Amino acid sequence: MVILLTVSFPLHAMLLIPMDNTQNDHLKAYGVVYSILGRGQKVYWLLNFRGGSFVTEESKAILLAMRTAGVTASSISAGDWSAIKTTIAENNMEKVTLEKSPKIAVYTPPGKLPWDDAVTLALTYADIPYDKIYDKEVVSGKLPSYDWLHLHHEDFTGQYSKFYRGFSRATWYQKQKMELEALAKSLGFSKVSDCKKAVALAIRHYVEKGGFLFAMCSATNTLEVALAALGTDIVDVVYDGDGVDPQYRSKLNFGNCMAFENFKIETDPLASYTDNIDVNLVNTPMRIEARDFVLFDFSAKLDPVPSMLVQNHTTTIKGFFGLLTSFNRSVIKKSVIVLGDVPGSTMVNYIHGVVGKGQFAYLGGHDPEDYSHAVGDAPTMLELHKNSPGYRLILNNVLFPAAEKKEKKT
Repeated sequence: MVILLTVSFPLHAMLLIPMDNTQNDHLKAYGVVYSILGRGQKVYWLLNFRGGSFVTEESKAILLAMRTAGVTASSISAGDWSAIKTTIAENNMEKVTLEKSPKIAVYTPPGKLPWDDAVTLALTYADIPYDKIYDKEVVSGKLPSYDWLHLHHEDFTGQYSKFYRGFSRATWYQKQKMELEALAKSLGFSKVSDCKKAVALAIRHYVEKGGFLFAMCSATNTLEVALAALGTDIVDVVYDGDGVDPQYRSKLNFGNCMAFENFKIETDPLASYTDNIDVNLVNTPMRIEARDFVLFDFSAKLDPVPSMLVQNHTTTIKGFFGLLTSFNRSVIKKSVIVLGDVPGSTMVNYIHGVVGKGQFAYLGGHDPEDYSHAVGDAPTMLELHKNSPGYRLILNNVLFPAAEKKEKKT
């Protein structure tokens, strides 16, 4: 008689990283997840389950990384994991597989300080690596080597953030202007505005070919303005040495834009870029205070992409200013999905869209934990804001390109 022996191998132990109010450090948790993916290990993102928690296979190295980072995590049994998957299947939840750590680029000029940009603050705090790139790298075709591109407090129109009124005599402003002019000439452009147009177009092409773009603050509206004005000159003499094209209005092409349409460009060198993209119009007599905004509740199973981008332990995000603060609902393209807004108002703070094979997300404001960030303000210390809901939105975007690619169900 032959006796067959059945050997039962134990299942891998699983580790739950909660992202609800039990998490000690939400921001560091994203960094730990990124590092796990960097080791070639998959992570499951549990959309709408306990604030968008994560589950992965447990190991001594991962447990050590959690303890070192101060991130809350707990071992779960095979039965617990099975129960979680059943809960997800029966509710507005979804299990998304994260497969790889995305390669990240931050568009930023040389010498820019980390606290000038909330995203570089978040990446640095979470220990997520990134490359700094600028105009030279963009126009020379380096963007396709990255999965994720971030733009922040930048001006793609070549008007130096329209700081002429308050800072044109400041040493830092004059130095910045000279450096940008020299860079443009070295790249073969006669003026900065032409160089920035080429950069804006390259960024759009990057998205069209499958890249993911995340932008905040003035990068959101100035990129759109630059794309609309590719075929004309909207920049006044104080910025580029020549005047505005008298026929610029008839030459604008909103079809080039990714998020907005039918907006009015303001060519006055002392005014805002437009008078109807930014609802708040900071630094003008028409300024409206930044207000708290609410994240939308999406179907995790039918719309996993917007669901990923809004995962949080609260649905309300406190308002914060930037050179652009809130998008005007009336100029947002119909194809764009609103992720968060101020209910009952024209203020939209967070949007997502698809262009070609790629995607973008825009978040209004400059720094989620600095209400009225201004030139010269002290840097935000994320050690004091490790559970920041606003910064979580940034880091959701960082992990989004790591998700297993699936066809949308709607």
